[in-house]
Amino acid sequence: MSFFKTLAEKPWQTQTAGANFDETIAEPYRIPQKIALRFFLGIVGVIFFLFMVTFLSRTQYPDFQALAGEPWKPFTDSTLLWFNTGALLLASIFLQLTKTFSRNKNINGVIFGLLCSTVFTLVFLFGQIHVWNQLASLGYFMTSNPANSYFYLFTAIHGLHLIGGLFALANVAIPFFSTRSFEALTKSLDLCKTYWHFLFIIWILLFLLLTGTSETYNTIAVLCGF
Repeated sequence: MSFFKTLAEKPWQTQTAGANFDETIAEPYRIPQKIALRFFLGIVGVIFFLFMVTFLSRTQYPDFQALAGEPWKPFTDSTLLWFNTGALLLASIFLQLTKTFSRNKNINGVIFGLLCSTVFTLVFLFGQIHVWNQLASLGYFMTSNPANSYFYLFTAIHGLHLIGGLFALANVAIPFFSTRSFEALTKSLDLCKTYWHFLFIIWILLFLLLTGTSETYNTIAVLCGF
């Protein structure tokens, strides 16, 4: 009986089921862009982590003067930085919405989402430049204090990554308007969305670090063993 059962089998159907299983397992490996992005974000994360460690170590030197604490220090009132943070958050949210619009094949929603995400990203970047100008007008130049140097360094590197993201987003959006391939756009927007969310999290960490007081740095340094 088992012999006739074997003859009655339909191998092409079992192969299909097996193929689906293999495709499910191998899906991440069939998207090199996703692997490359994760690898890149890992490198960027390590770089910022090392910068943060050196920053905390540098706060323990006597010539380091925090940019927040006393009322006359520029980041005691961090309203402008909060405004910039809100702009970057909105850029990330609209990029998430754009992916949803693309999945639903809503062309007007895609255009609106891409436009809003780009505008709010630019608002964030120009807001950071405005903070730079404000610091310079108050006499907080790059070489005046190690805390100043780190602020300019952190925000410049973070801003450059965002500018690179805008070029990548343009490289995704421009071909879409000629091909109208929502499937390809959705996959690309998934990568862009991940990138923006990642940079937003990095900025939150930098924001909390750069607006800390001397007491905060000393506490963190003790916990980290500096």
